[in-house]
Amino acid sequence: MKFRYRVLAGLFLLSTITYLDRVCMNVVSKYVKADLHLDNQQFGYILGAFSLSYALFEIPTGSLGDKIGPRRILTRVVLWWSGFTVLTGTAINFLYLLIVRFLFGAGEAGAYPNASIVIARWFPAVEVGRAQSVIWAAGRLGGALTPLVVIPLVHWAGWRWAFAVLGVLGALWALGWYLSFRDEPAAQPGISDEEVSEIEKGRKIKYADHRIPWQTILRNPDLWALMLMCHLFFYGSYFFTNWSSVYFQEGRGLSEDQTKNFISLSYFLGAIGCIVGGLLSDVLSKRYGLKVGRRVVGIGGLGMSSLFFLLAGLTTDNQMAGYLLAICVLLKDLALPVAFAVCVDIGQRNAGVVAGSMNFAGQLGGFFITILFGIIVEQTKNFNYPLFMIAGCLLISALLWFRIDPTKPVTIAE
Repeated sequence: MKFRYRVLAGLFLLSTITYLDRVCMNVVSKYVKADLHLDNQQFGYILGAFSLSYALFEIPTGSLGDKIGPRRILTRVVLWWSGFTVLTGTAINFLYLLIVRFLFGAGEAGAYPNASIVIARWFPAVEVGRAQSVIWAAGRLGGALTPLVVIPLVHWAGWRWAFAVLGVLGALWALGWYLSFRDEPAAQPGISDEEVSEIEKGRKIKYADHRIPWQTILRNPDLWALMLMCHLFFYGSYFFTNWSSVYFQEGRGLSEDQTKNFISLSYFLGAIGCIVGGLLSDVLSKRYGLKVGRRVVGIGGLGMSSLFFLLAGLTTDNQMAGYLLAICVLLKDLALPVAFAVCVDIGQRNAGVVAGSMNFAGQLGGFFITILFGIIVEQTKNFNYPLFMIAGCLLISALLWFRIDPTKPVTIAE
């Protein structure tokens, strides 16, 4: 097996752990709210604290990874967020949990921008889409596993111990990563000269200044389109990450077992969507060019997901709503690896900063929907109003792909 696929396996585990840690709060929401006496609006602020800090630290951690390498940055951020995962289980009140989840998000912000740096350095351009699809499929697998692993653990030991176990798992990954990975293929013990040559000839990066290119970000309309697309995209993503358990149980009256099954199904289908989206984009790019290959998947996936969100909000059949929402994840996640592949396409050696910029905008979308969902539901007692808003956001996100051009590299402004 080529060494870069071992690296990809490490990133697969990272992404799985990342989603185990973040989806855990969604899965145990009813226990946390009951134990700490929180209503949906307060719980929304706690969930939003994660999204806000995640957004704020996206660009800095992406830029730092470009500068000093993803080996050290990923080791540090995983240890950081694993520590705050453990501390989540020690929460005693609203303010304590708000602070801990904010600091937890600051650590997780470094995961995917630095994973994109690894892909940019370790994979030929023709494999970027499929490598991103594997990473994001792993995240969805983590989301699918979370209710299956966490709910039995909660019933056995309580919700606090669930966070402790997940924190230890992350710390073990960080240790293994630091000991086994090197930033550049040529510096990696055990890799063949043939593979190093294959990677270096095929990748689309060049060494550059790694300062944060604020002028480029602010003046580049293509990058703004990419960021706005991701911002609206994540309105859909964070519904599933943060609120799906509350929606199914309080909004649709489903049992915990039914909720567990629908959440797992959603993320399982999302994993399929990530794999299919990345592979399809690479195939189409090879045959019709990069612009067509990236745009077709982005437009189709997000456009169809918008329709299914609308249908889920309109149906009165609670079981049907669960299946429609699961299909939403499958469809929207076709576009997820493609979006991060575009970050590598246009970012090249500065892929970390570009991915961080895009994900920064996306996480702000996650912050807004997380807060808005709690406020809307608490004030109106209607759990479907937010779904109609999300459907509109996804439709606009799909249309923005007409403005995104993966063939135009982002250059650092002098």
